[in-house]
Amino acid sequence: MGAAGATVYVTGRSTRAQRSEYDRPETIEETAELVERAGGVGIPVQVDHLEPDQVRGLVERIEREQGRLDVLVNDVWGAEKMITWERKMWAQDLDKGLRTLRLAIDTHIITSHFALPLLTRQPGGLVIEVTDGTTAYNSDNYRVSFFYDLAKVSVNRMGYTLAEELRPFGGTAVSLTPGWLRSEFMLEIYGVTEANWRDALAKQPHFAISETPAFVGRAVVALAGDADRARWSGQSLSSGQLAQEYGFTDVDGSRPDAWRYVVEVQDPGKPADVTGYR
Repeated sequence: MGAAGATVYVTGRSTRAQRSEYDRPETIEETAELVERAGGVGIPVQVDHLEPDQVRGLVERIEREQGRLDVLVNDVWGAEKMITWERKMWAQDLDKGLRTLRLAIDTHIITSHFALPLLTRQPGGLVIEVTDGTTAYNSDNYRVSFFYDLAKVSVNRMGYTLAEELRPFGGTAVSLTPGWLRSEFMLEIYGVTEANWRDALAKQPHFAISETPAFVGRAVVALAGDADRARWSGQSLSSGQLAQEYGFTDVDGSRPDAWRYVVEVQDPGKPADVTGYR
């Protein structure tokens, strides 16, 4: 979005002075600086999106400083450490399970509640609910853990329901999933960096279909720049799907279609082969 010249309010709990319970080193200041270096305006604002007063204050600041809100990318998570993946629902820590739902669902609701009155002041507003998995995949597949499954299905549904509520105001809402994302967290799991990420293929060959965070970011920009984006409203979209539609690529020039690959290659147990999927 920075490369597209946007003014981006980067929000979250983790700053250089204070980490959240997620305990990751990445910060909102760092992200805002990436926006700036790309050519946009990055404004970091520390916000806990479970705290209504903080979210209200954020939106009031955007209104005061910009007078409008054109795009809401509702991408709040931070619950990996709450989930015990290998345990059934009844064997998991209930408090942590409910905390997962608070972090993954309530944050999106609270943010939209306060942001949408500003976004709907002029027609053309865009809401993107970022999740993991498409509606079809989430509906037809068990997502490893009860709480994780419920969280991601719920966010997908938000894209549909908000589309219905935004339609009379000329707004568009979708849910959007990246593919196998090479986030800092995922790279750390495999003990690699972005520079040598292919070394992880020795451990997990299907990681060859993975993508950088820039890929789904470019999907957001493509949607925001499409005057006919309302045709997507209410749909569950993926970065790979939109790359085929709009022609953008990942930073390496490829177009990884991860969710088609997962369904057609990984889930059936076929050997890793990204031919025709990147």
